[in-house]
Amino acid sequence: MVLSPACERNKQPLLALLQAWLPERARVLEIGSGNGQHAAYFGANIPALTWQASERQEGLAILRGQLAGLARQELAPAAELPTAIRLDVTEAEQWPNGRFDAVFSANTCHIMPALALPQLLAGVHQVLEPGGLLLLYGPFHDGGVHTAASNLSFDAHLRSLDPAMGVRDALELKQQALAVGLEPLDDVAMPTNNRTLIFSSGPWQSSRMLP
Repeated sequence: MVLSPACERNKQPLLALLQAWLPERARVLEIGSGNGQHAAYFGANIPALTWQASERQEGLAILRGQLAGLARQELAPAAELPTAIRLDVTEAEQWPNGRFDAVFSANTCHIMPALALPQLLAGVHQVLEPGGLLLLYGPFHDGGVHTAASNLSFDAHLRSLDPAMGVRDALELKQQALAVGLEPLDDVAMPTNNRTLIFSSGPWQSSRMLP
């Protein structure tokens, strides 16, 4: 598998976060799975996890090829990695029909256009079980106030590549989430000035302790 340096840096902190928040035998939809690195790592380390990877059409063949090479013995007991599916969050008909305990996405909000974020949130609400979780990882700012100078520079770099890209406003995202029925639960500081925004599709209960 071709490794992403960003995934290598964040996979262990994200694993700890998922282990703390996910219910037992969780069924998770990942949006923007890239090369499948997160899917493979979490599938190898979380027992009874069903991790549904997804990608847009242009990246789907690579994703499927990477995950197809994983052997059953590389996964945790009872963990499953179903065949990756095509998913563009702006295409309503591409959202899967099944229900998930959680939706996870890492480093996608600043890549997709800002106008796609309400569509992302509405689609997530559609596929989550009642009380299911949405976990969005990446850099965010609060009303234009960045948590680090590096995030400000990263935002400028993204916008120089494509004006539609950019570090997103966590406060605005939380308001957009509330508008579609997703309740903000937590805003977890992560290494290298990233965060994980956590939302619920309804009253949330877990036998696990909150992180």
